[in-house]
Amino acid sequence: MKKLAITVMLVLTAVLTSGCMYPQDQLAENQIPYEDQIQTVQSAVNQFKEENGGILPIKNKEVDTPLYEKYPIDFKKLVPQFMAEPPGNAFESGGIFQYALVDVENNPTVKLIDLRMAEQIRDVQMRIRSQGYPPFKKTITNNVYSLDFKKLGYKEEPYVVSPYTNHNLPLVISGDGRIYVDYSSDLYAVLKESGQKMKKGEDIRPLLLEDSPFAPAFSLPYTVNDQNEPVFTVK
Repeated sequence: MKKLAITVMLVLTAVLTSGCMYPQDQLAENQIPYEDQIQTVQSAVNQFKEENGGILPIKNKEVDTPLYEKYPIDFKKLVPQFMAEPPGNAFESGGIFQYALVDVENNPTVKLIDLRMAEQIRDVQMRIRSQGYPPFKKTITNNVYSLDFKKLGYKEEPYVVSPYTNHNLPLVISGDGRIYVDYSSDLYAVLKESGQKMKKGEDIRPLLLEDSPFAPAFSLPYTVNDQNEPVFTVK
């Protein structure tokens, strides 16, 4: 499994960094979340499901895989019977997005995962492994911590760009050593703008799915506090 994981990450790194593989205009197109491409994949997924007794065209993932990375679409099951080829912006075609399904139990819906996030997370994890232990900084909540990135050799704190607001989102670490994206600011903005009152204990991440082609990938679950503000819900 370790060899497989290393191989996958090397392939991902090569795809994300090999600018010479594609003309600049094609590279730009591979970074745009086209709605028509998403709908084409959605149609193919729906047809596959209908013709295969409710089975979904997804890759097998570990049981403990976080929710929004748990159901990546397997284009080998869709091409060429249900669609001609994967979209140009899909990882399988040299793009930066992984196509995945959300709400698989009730309404399997195609969303995108920006793999540039995965690359930044991978860099942090590699530095932690190189150091031998995660340099925890502060306790954010139960089992969620910030990191002392200077001890990992960063001159500036690393971040990922939100697919929802284009704001910079921080990275946090759980007690088991996994790195996650902190979507608190995005969720706060959605709650404030919509005025929705959520129930305490309810996972509020689906709010981010409603008007966006993106899934809140690499995230921990969130709920709200008494002030209807987002808080982590990690045991």
